[in-house]
Amino acid sequence: MSDFRAAAEELRERLRRWSAEYYQEDSPSVSDSEFDRTLLALRALEEAHPELMTADSPTQRVGAAPLKGFDPVTHRLPMLSLDNAFSGDDLVDFDRRVRERLGVPAVRYVCEPKLDGIAVSIVWEEGELVLAATRGDGQTGEGITHNVRSIESVPLRLEGSDYPAHLEVRGEVYMPRAGFDLFNRRALAEGGKPFVNPRNAAAGSLRQLDSSITRRRPLAFCAYALGFWEGGARSFASHSEAMAKLSEWGIPISDYGRTVESIEGCEAYYQELALARQDLSFDIDGIVFKVDAFALQEALGSVSRAPRWAIARKFPAQEEMTVLREVEFQVGRTGAVTPVARLDPVFVGGVTVSNATLHNADEIERLGLMTGDTVVIRRAGDVIPQVVAVVEERRPEAAASIIFPGHCPACATALAREPGEAVWRCEAGLVCPAQQRAAIAHFVSRRAMDIDGLGEKIIDQLIELNLVATVADLYTLEAHTLAELERFGEKSAENLVAAIAKSRETSLARFIYALGIREVGETTARQLATYFGNLESLIGATPEQLQDVEDVGPIVAQHVVHFFGEPANVRTINGLLGRGVRWPVPLQDEGNLPLAGQSWVVTGKLESLSRDDAESALRALGAKVSGSVSGKTTAVVAGPGAGSKLKKAQSLKVEVIDESEFLSRLEAWQV
Repeated sequence: MSDFRAAAEELRERLRRWSAEYYQEDSPSVSDSEFDRTLLALRALEEAHPELMTADSPTQRVGAAPLKGFDPVTHRLPMLSLDNAFSGDDLVDFDRRVRERLGVPAVRYVCEPKLDGIAVSIVWEEGELVLAATRGDGQTGEGITHNVRSIESVPLRLEGSDYPAHLEVRGEVYMPRAGFDLFNRRALAEGGKPFVNPRNAAAGSLRQLDSSITRRRPLAFCAYALGFWEGGARSFASHSEAMAKLSEWGIPISDYGRTVESIEGCEAYYQELALARQDLSFDIDGIVFKVDAFALQEALGSVSRAPRWAIARKFPAQEEMTVLREVEFQVGRTGAVTPVARLDPVFVGGVTVSNATLHNADEIERLGLMTGDTVVIRRAGDVIPQVVAVVEERRPEAAASIIFPGHCPACATALAREPGEAVWRCEAGLVCPAQQRAAIAHFVSRRAMDIDGLGEKIIDQLIELNLVATVADLYTLEAHTLAELERFGEKSAENLVAAIAKSRETSLARFIYALGIREVGETTARQLATYFGNLESLIGATPEQLQDVEDVGPIVAQHVVHFFGEPANVRTINGLLGRGVRWPVPLQDEGNLPLAGQSWVVTGKLESLSRDDAESALRALGAKVSGSVSGKTTAVVAGPGAGSKLKKAQSLKVEVIDESEFLSRLEAWQV
């Protein structure tokens, strides 16, 4: 028994330390998933040996003790935490327990995104905001009234006149993704320390003793529950009815809340939000499911730390812990040298990750990273995994410093860094085999010239055999030559030559993007093609003329001028044109095209054509294709799996058409 007691106390001490880092210092040293696993292990141990349970165990607590420096606020009703479901089976078990306790065949639930921020309580008296506090330990929180008053989305006075004399609302303060990215860029530029994730950014911003600092942080608020108020919650029949009333009073609620009639509806909502998650403007780490009817909530009651009528189903962890084995240095097509972490494989964000970006030398120094370190990896959707923190307490004695190279790993040219830049570059250009390889890989990629069948290993082979030195050489390759090479047969050689031949027919925008001009992405390439209309005008453009193009500033303009000023690049372009690469010359004035002046959005998965093809067809007809829906959007093409963009279009009453209708209209427009 002494072994079990020692193990339980070790787990408690670990959780207490991590809780202080997470809730009070806003600087966690471990991932959320590691915290959850440890908490579950302690709970299992205490359930198996009830005599080990202590009153101050982390399994009995909601959050953390209030910070010193803020006045304590006692909650009139406890701010409870939520139990977690980590699978569909956990959710089904929750529903079974609810129905068995209530003795009913089915239950109506409310589904809401679980915002990844910090829970707060806000009180309005006679419609005036008078008090705000953090959750704290569930009973007592920190008074943060002045800081919450600085958040633009929190009404200082309620709208209407039918609100109660005393109204307490619980909700989440969070930092939208765009604001988080901007804040971290500014922090790095000023030599400050960036936040690990938006949740810690929100918590750190809200716990400022100087409210003027909070005011400068891009925070937002979303209500998710009633607290104590005069008349009691029974003035409403349900949670969904109460939330609708809060919205009428000017209090922000989730745009994504929904009521469903069964647990099957909860599962469908979970899958829908999982698909739309990356399109949201804020981070969520799961979905909260609540019994909608207040009478049923009261009948179900609560345990010591969580209500029996609600549960949070977590998404697959976006942060996990693993070990950094080594760091490799890769050279990109613009000469940028990027350190890449080689990791023990770990499942995070729905995939197994074994590599992660370290960005640059400054990032390695900021993290204090060493090989052998245990690190926290973050992956959000399609974003490249990155190392966000080092768990220094797990650093082994054999950990070694990471030395950033002074010379190019591919060609040994001395690396250089321009003033004000964080990136070290090899300036050898296409003489550097790594840059040559990367330039060709970019040129043949799907969004550039779209040459199917040219993978990295084949590109390496073509370069090593001196069959290809520049992208123009691709158009001289012959099937009988390729058929003799390793990895090729007669049929695969013919297919590759056919794909290369097909790529000769392209668009000016794709061609500009495929050239790999530094900082010229797809959008900028389209804008350059639209503005100048032909390649000759673009090549001869001055920096001043280039800056007349939307979103082209002096730095991008200089990159464009420098690219076309290099004789080797001009020779490559002439070689491409001489070997048949071409694009249609516009035959119509853009103003006469059928969709001129319109803004369209394509979302979801289309079946008959790719989203790229759909967007290209719209642009060819004069439309502007946007990545977001607004009141200025003309129409949305929505395929299966469409998520938040579809929902926003419906809320704004923007026309939504399916793929079948879109294809019919395309045919009519092109007649």
